[in-house]
Amino acid sequence: MASNRALKVADRIKEVIATTLEARVKDPRLGFITITDVRVTGDLQQASIFYTVLGDEEAQSGTAAALASAKGLIRREVGSALGLRITPSIEFFADGLQESATAMNDLMSSVRAADAELAKLREGATPIGDADPYKISE
Repeated sequence: MASNRALKVADRIKEVIATTLEARVKDPRLGFITITDVRVTGDLQQASIFYTVLGDEEAQSGTAAALASAKGLIRREVGSALGLRITPSIEFFADGLQESATAMNDLMSSVRAADAELAKLREGATPIGDADPYKISE
């Protein structure tokens, strides 16, 4: 479990990066990006930034390239905003949240289709055997 300080630093890094991407990074390859999560190690040395991009594969790869080229600027902004002795190194990761949600929706629709098929098969079905299968002692 992360310490309270690490969680606060991660939240602050998330805010700083979002502001920096909006105001300072002018790369045309940067797509419609959302910073979804920031995870910081306990010693505050490394920060992992997770992001999603709205668009196709080309927009995602362009955004990844833009983030890689702006990494120095972003790290400098994070360092000046945090005021820590050591600025954490940052690494960007594409968040697989969209793909996971799409896969889950596909699974749910296949389950609904299977349930509908089973309900259709049950419509005219009658139980096998007697109506009351339990023996009554007389």
